[in-house]
Amino acid sequence: MITHRIYLAGRVAIEHGAHFVDERRLSARQGRLAFAFLVAERHRPIGRDELVSVIWPGAQPQEVDVAFSAILSKLRAALKHAGWSSREAGIDVRLGSVELRLPAQTWIDLEAAVSAIDEAEGALRSGRRGEAWSSTNIAVSIARRPFLGDEDAPWIEAQRGKLRALLARGLHCLSSVSAANSEPALAIQYAKELIALEPFRETAYQHLMRLHAQMGNGAEALRVFGACRELLREELGASPSPETEALFLEILRAAPPS
Repeated sequence: MITHRIYLAGRVAIEHGAHFVDERRLSARQGRLAFAFLVAERHRPIGRDELVSVIWPGAQPQEVDVAFSAILSKLRAALKHAGWSSREAGIDVRLGSVELRLPAQTWIDLEAAVSAIDEAEGALRSGRRGEAWSSTNIAVSIARRPFLGDEDAPWIEAQRGKLRALLARGLHCLSSVSAANSEPALAIQYAKELIALEPFRETAYQHLMRLHAQMGNGAEALRVFGACRELLREELGASPSPETEALFLEILRAAPPS
């Protein structure tokens, strides 16, 4: 049973019934960074020095040990304020490593998004379009939110990349479900959004070309191919893949003579 929810995408927060701990209780900017990192990376050991470099990516304070301990103390207080006892959840420091303990049933938005898109794609393959639609919307809703939008660090960029990949999978799934539900305009809308998100993803162009062709709009499908070819040539000095070329030729042959 889920009793606590942790949000990292969007505003960092912990929610538990009437308890709501937002990022203002996490010891300001440094506490928010530490908490987000400990939650996002909670399935691997975190070295103390690694966490210190996350909190202070530039110059460290003179009394770094004192400041570090103070931040961890504030985070422990935030966990308690969220309704956890020290036995249920906590932050332990031992042998040079830092561990965030959370109950197994804790809901974390980043992990929920991964599970939701996996479930959605499985449901879509099995023809359970209603389940696919519901699960995909959960994943997309989370993946659209910014992750520490006012911060910049390699680990943050890596997490944003994961969310962007989840959003891409979600948009493709929403487009596929819409097409299967005979909602071509909606399917095309999601496909175009996917291309805007990842303009060099050729499979997205292929998907949009097929949607237009299925609607009997071969000319628009060919225009999509042309846009793909031009972008690849101008930005990468490359040509479309053999698969994209083959789809182009297939649609071209099926097009009625002008």
